[in-house]
Amino acid sequence: MTLYSLTLNGQQRTVDADGETSLLQLLRNEFCLNSLKYGCGTEQCGACRVLVDGEVTCACTRTLAESSGTDVVTVEGLSEDRQLHPLQRSFLDLNAGQCGYCLSGILITAYKLLQTNSNPDRSEIAAALKDNLCRCGAHNRIIAAIEASASMTDE
Repeated sequence: MTLYSLTLNGQQRTVDADGETSLLQLLRNEFCLNSLKYGCGTEQCGACRVLVDGEVTCACTRTLAESSGTDVVTVEGLSEDRQLHPLQRSFLDLNAGQCGYCLSGILITAYKLLQTNSNPDRSEIAAALKDNLCRCGAHNRIIAAIEASASMTDE
């Protein structure tokens, strides 16, 4: 076991663990951040996506050793002062999720999209979400929620 440090949702965290532990396992088991899910384990579904140093990353295949010294943001870290981020708020307001299994990864991907393109159209949103699987068929509500969030952040 080795000590590893990372910044997690704005807080410096240190853990004594095996460096080959996946970032997903660490976040769920050590820090009880259960929003991100284990889907496929091969970076194909997007359910485990987080931001690592500002880039969308699959936590299922990234090791703790690779993540040491980085800045990691999960969907829990999008809110500020216990206030939901406009993206989170629009997903709730528009009932964008159905089962919710995929939503953490979708929210992280959409958050990154809105950082780089504050007013994406439907095709740009669909392109950004192409690697996020939602088996419930809530795509239209998800896209509508992202569009609504973009308009909320423009106000």
